[in-house]
Amino acid sequence: MEFDSFVLAAATDDLSQSVTGEYADAVEFRIDLADEPLEQLSEYDGGLPIIATNRVEWEGGEASDTPDRLEALRTATEHPRVEAIDVELSAVAAGDGLAVIEDARDRDVSVIVSTHDFEETPSGPEMQRLLSRAGEYGDVGKLAVTASTLDDVLQLLAVTRARTQTGQQVATMAMGAVGRHSRAVAPLYGSRIGYAPVDPDHATAPGQYDLETLRRLIEQLKAE
Repeated sequence: MEFDSFVLAAATDDLSQSVTGEYADAVEFRIDLADEPLEQLSEYDGGLPIIATNRVEWEGGEASDTPDRLEALRTATEHPRVEAIDVELSAVAAGDGLAVIEDARDRDVSVIVSTHDFEETPSGPEMQRLLSRAGEYGDVGKLAVTASTLDDVLQLLAVTRARTQTGQQVATMAMGAVGRHSRAVAPLYGSRIGYAPVDPDHATAPGQYDLETLRRLIEQLKAE
């Protein structure tokens, strides 16, 4: 999967849900939330490429920190429609995620290296460091923070712009009510991936817009 331009991913734990290219460019399949995820993958015949995510508990997911978690993600890369995977920076730093990334590279599957902060927005230099480090391992460095003030959002957008100007591909968003608008605005500053739930009643992160609304907002802002 190429991230040279913005990709809007429809997040779901059920691949039988109908997702068309009218609003989404890809499907983020949340393995950690899904029933029989590998079976779902084997039966998937949708037209959109898949970003496979098996989010660990301490980064907001439901997967336990066991070898099976990363093994399931590695197995997912074998599916022809899985064109990208998301691996946590913490797993990469611990060394556990490196083999998964290597397997993904061997199969020409893109890698998103992500980090999430559900407590606060780190300082500007710390966000720069996190994204830079993620970019050492991934095709895209993803950073999701929690905004308490509009200044937090401004700082995230400034970091997004700065990393983009260095040539790095990043995906950034501020979670929560205060940062919600960042999901529509961040692509203007260089963020390459956005996320919205297929089912609005089952958002996978705080502050997500529904899919149609986020696509409409991004397109309207781009038009201006």
